[in-house]
Amino acid sequence: MGHWLARNIVDPGKLPLLLALTAFVLTFLVTRVITRLIRAGKGPFRNIRPGGLHVHHVVPGIVLMVVGGFGAVAASRQGFGAAVSAVLFGSGAGLVLDEFALVLHLDDVYWTEQGRKSVEIVVLTAALVGLVLSGFSPFGVNELTPDELQNRTIVVANTLANFLIALFALAKGKPRIALIGAVVPLVALVGAIRLARPGSPWYRRFYRNRPRARRRARVRAYRHDARWAAFRRRFHDLVAGAPDR
Repeated sequence: MGHWLARNIVDPGKLPLLLALTAFVLTFLVTRVITRLIRAGKGPFRNIRPGGLHVHHVVPGIVLMVVGGFGAVAASRQGFGAAVSAVLFGSGAGLVLDEFALVLHLDDVYWTEQGRKSVEIVVLTAALVGLVLSGFSPFGVNELTPDELQNRTIVVANTLANFLIALFALAKGKPRIALIGAVVPLVALVGAIRLARPGSPWYRRFYRNRPRARRRARVRAYRHDARWAAFRRRFHDLVAGAPDR
């Protein structure tokens, strides 16, 4: 494990990215735990209200992102400064994206249905950064053995193929499947070969003169949403807490 970490993370200069991703995920999880405790009136945590003004955690998140971002620009890809900047930036991003819905709607929608967008954005961001981190790029790694070069070539080729298939799934209005499929093989293929969702670019372009296909797409989208809506709601409630009714 130590050798793999050194060859694929440290040597290519990806350690700051790993630290940023770790800080991002941990900050989001800790923040959600604290906000749920505050909402339930448990524990020592309380909302910050200097002068009666509710300071949302997106504010310190922006400060951390600014400090970490400028620190990363000033520092090299390796060293203590880069590591600290990565942790600050990842923590700030976790705080900011946890209140993405608030920024989007310019309203305090944290505990509403609209607030669920924050959880989706965090999950998608973590998956995307994980995809970048897991890429077996040979740049920055010296003296690759033939086996390492072959393994990296296979992984890069598979990633590119998955990415191209994911573009088809994205064009058919399936962003979650597209993103997951860019990481997990064959997932995007399912979204790419099935009917496009109503309103997607593929639907508008290729179903324009196909009323039967449009009708089938609407029926399938309705059944899919009805089948998975309860699961998505339970997942959101587990991670983010149940919204106000």
